[in-house]
Amino acid sequence: MRSYAREEEPHSNRDDFANLKRLSPYVWRYSKRVALAVACLLLAKLATVCIPLVLKGIIDSLDAAALTENIVLVAPMALLLAYGALRLAGGIFNELRDILFARVRYSAMHQMSVDVLEHLHRLSLRFHLERNTGGISRDLERGTRSLASVLNLLVFSILPTFAEFILVAAILLARYDWELMAVIIITVAVYVIFTLLISKWRMGFRHAMNKYDSAANGRAVDSLLNYETVKYFNNEEMERDYYHAKLDEWREAGLKTQISLSALNFGQGAIVTTGVTVIMILSAKEVAAGNITIGDLVLINALMLQLFIPLSILGSVYRQLQYSLADMDLVIKLLDKPPEIIDVENAPPLELKKGKVRFRNVSFHYNDNRKILEQVDFEIPAGQKLAVVGPSGSGKSTLVRLLFRFYEVTDGSIEIDDQSIAECTQQSLRRMIGIVPQDTVLFNDTIRYNIAYAKTDATDEEVIDAAHSADLSELLSRLPEGLDTVVGERGLKLSGGEKQRLAISRVILKAPGIIVFDEATSSLDSQSERAILGALNKASSNATSMVIAHRLSTVVDADNIVVMDDGKIVESGNHAELLKKQGLYHRLWEMQQSDEQDLG
Repeated sequence: MRSYAREEEPHSNRDDFANLKRLSPYVWRYSKRVALAVACLLLAKLATVCIPLVLKGIIDSLDAAALTENIVLVAPMALLLAYGALRLAGGIFNELRDILFARVRYSAMHQMSVDVLEHLHRLSLRFHLERNTGGISRDLERGTRSLASVLNLLVFSILPTFAEFILVAAILLARYDWELMAVIIITVAVYVIFTLLISKWRMGFRHAMNKYDSAANGRAVDSLLNYETVKYFNNEEMERDYYHAKLDEWREAGLKTQISLSALNFGQGAIVTTGVTVIMILSAKEVAAGNITIGDLVLINALMLQLFIPLSILGSVYRQLQYSLADMDLVIKLLDKPPEIIDVENAPPLELKKGKVRFRNVSFHYNDNRKILEQVDFEIPAGQKLAVVGPSGSGKSTLVRLLFRFYEVTDGSIEIDDQSIAECTQQSLRRMIGIVPQDTVLFNDTIRYNIAYAKTDATDEEVIDAAHSADLSELLSRLPEGLDTVVGERGLKLSGGEKQRLAISRVILKAPGIIVFDEATSSLDSQSERAILGALNKASSNATSMVIAHRLSTVVDADNIVVMDDGKIVESGNHAELLKKQGLYHRLWEMQQSDEQDLG
């Protein structure tokens, strides 16, 4: 049966402190702004904590005025104004904290996202082939989300609560008996431990809900996308039953989630109620004994409420922090992953003189059990055209990836004008080579943008000339928006032949000294192929070219043809010479000619 991705529990084998330390430079580059934001946070909390003190003064003043039948409320009025001023100050400092920290948060998110993307581009082709697009996009998302979430939780939830607890503790210790503080500490400790334990238990039910929801929705969407297949095999009931079963499991997990939430809320309420009740009993005894006033009783109650209100979201904060720290760990591991292809120290740029390419006894394998190329040796003289042909899986396209240095050769060397490409910078190497790939993947942008991608500083005249040289004139004349036509996701609005012409126009615009055609016409019909061949020859007329070909009819004019099988060169020569040898090339030629006659 099909399997579906599920939301995994945040892994615990990580070093959160080390990760936070690793990412701290993103924040501390704005240390002054951070210090000001923290100062505003502390001032806001100080104003908040002082409000109950002023409220106590108001109550005590009113109580004293009532006892003396004094109707002049000058002192209470001043305290009332102070009460309003403190509430206003608390709001102002909170907003100032948000404004000051916003630049820190967004700048850190911005820089980290750029660093993650840059690092992903530095990683090898092997890394990207082993991952899916969704996985890579999640890496980019995590780069932004994890740091932002941790900062938000620390600055807007954890740090304010901790600061408030310290301030409340200081006030209570300074003004009242230690017994009150002991009860508060015990209550808070029991509250925090209970909340963390229950929240950790609840996370299992939430993960189960997410897993079953993903499975149900994934199967439903998959069955609808494959509607015809479902109908062909009369499997409507099977699809419905699977969906029904997963929703049953989702419902049960949802019920457990709600029950556990109720247990958490009730437990938190019971702990707070018990603690506040004990404190109020102790405070009432002190009031009866004349040791504290009614205002003190109100003050203690208000401080307790201020303390426990932010603690009420501790469970959700804990869960979010666990996920954010787990995502942060994944980002750190990604950033720590070393690039496979690294330029040697002080590597010089490649100097293209004539364009001679030499594969010197090149061997390559992904691992010892899977050899791809073995002792491949050939030379492409400057300005000449070499074709590489052979059965599928013979290693033809691997030659292209090695030439572009997407992989390092296992043995031997690749040289351009007698310079080893392993000793030159990757950027200079790729600047000298152009390619028309088998599958031209385009950006979801305009034709103009996709052509100019080969030379980002090209003028409009250069782009137009390249388009015309690749025989795109007819296509552009049929499009109302011409070069400004958006090609769609991966170029889906264009035909295969039109995409190949666009790829050729890129090469023409780039004007490299070496051009690679990687089965550039293999996905086209014969009529489109013949139309494209003219543009290909025009593009490579003044360059050294290597053609990876499936259809032998497209390379009969090559100066030299290399025939590969099972990662080795088994034959070489021009078209006529290879036919005379009656070897693999001859057999492939006969097979293709026979297939074309059958189709004809």
